[in-house]
Amino acid sequence: MAKKSDYFGLGYLVSIILAIIPFTAWLCGALTRFKEGKIVAGIIRIIGLGFILWVVDLVLMITQKHILRLLNI
Repeated sequence: MAKKSDYFGLGYLVSIILAIIPFTAWLCGALTRFKEGKIVAGIIRIIGLGFILWVVDLVLMITQKHILRLLNI
């Protein structure tokens, strides 16, 4: 069985594909934050810093197999 990755427990390859596409990365990033109970981080994903966080998430997903998790609020 493949090791689970970030976006909703999907596999690494599927998460990479979703992270490459800007709209799905934005949507999955926001939904993942809301699912984890990080409301502020989800709102930040929706209203701002979209491009910067998209690039950071993409790089982290490829190099470290996880997305950025800074805010615990």
